[in-house]
Amino acid sequence: MSSAYWNLWSSVPRVVQLGLVFGLLSASLPSTCASFETKPDFIKTCRFDQANFVDCSTESVQGLFDKLVTGIEGLEHVGTIDPMKISKIRILQGDGPVSVNASLSKVVVTGFASTKVVRNVVSSKDFGWETHIRLPKMRLEGNYHMQGRILVIPLNGHGKCWFEPSGMDIIMRTTTDLYQKDGHVYYNVTATKVDYTISGLRLHMGNLFEGVKVLEDSTNQYLNDNWRPVSEALKPIIAKTIEDILLAIMQNIFHQLPADYFVADLPQGAS
Repeated sequence: MSSAYWNLWSSVPRVVQLGLVFGLLSASLPSTCASFETKPDFIKTCRFDQANFVDCSTESVQGLFDKLVTGIEGLEHVGTIDPMKISKIRILQGDGPVSVNASLSKVVVTGFASTKVVRNVVSSKDFGWETHIRLPKMRLEGNYHMQGRILVIPLNGHGKCWFEPSGMDIIMRTTTDLYQKDGHVYYNVTATKVDYTISGLRLHMGNLFEGVKVLEDSTNQYLNDNWRPVSEALKPIIAKTIEDILLAIMQNIFHQLPADYFVADLPQGAS
């Protein structure tokens, strides 16, 4: 639908499963390595050959999310999912109903502590997985600088902003390869694909149009009154944002946590 280019620079990136931002981004995570010679207690190990594998796998992934709320010992550089802090996001979007040149800085995302893993299905053929996630409410706050338009509305300003989607249902499809290291099988997460729906969206951007209060108030009111077409216009870039954040996070985590801690009967001798 549209082409975009996004860059994310984050000095101390933190796990999200999901930030709502107007853009495509790629995350940069430090390469600090942790050693997990024994399986952590928060991981439930499952097997393809067990009757309730999907339920077991869902519970295992929920345990990982729950632990990321407080942080995982040995993965301190990943941080926690609530709050999630991102230092700066650069936004360039030139086609379709969204055309903006913008940046977000000092971004804080909250709400992911309430993440519910509804279903997690792992393929016994290609070992990728499909995860259904429900997020009741999420809030993003930060500083913005923007020139451009959303739908027919011109936007020009800089200041404080917040976005608050609610009732978010996310389907994440993850592609992986397997490799072996130190006697364990690991996931090499190569790609993510995200689709989602929301039941509501509220937002506010302060100091639009260089402080012309009447235009600022009317524009924010219009965007909130018309949140459905606004969210649909932004959906491709929001989905790509989530994909890139999750890809960077999962690559970081699963290069350090063995895959066979989650699924015991993954094939050995993977390369």
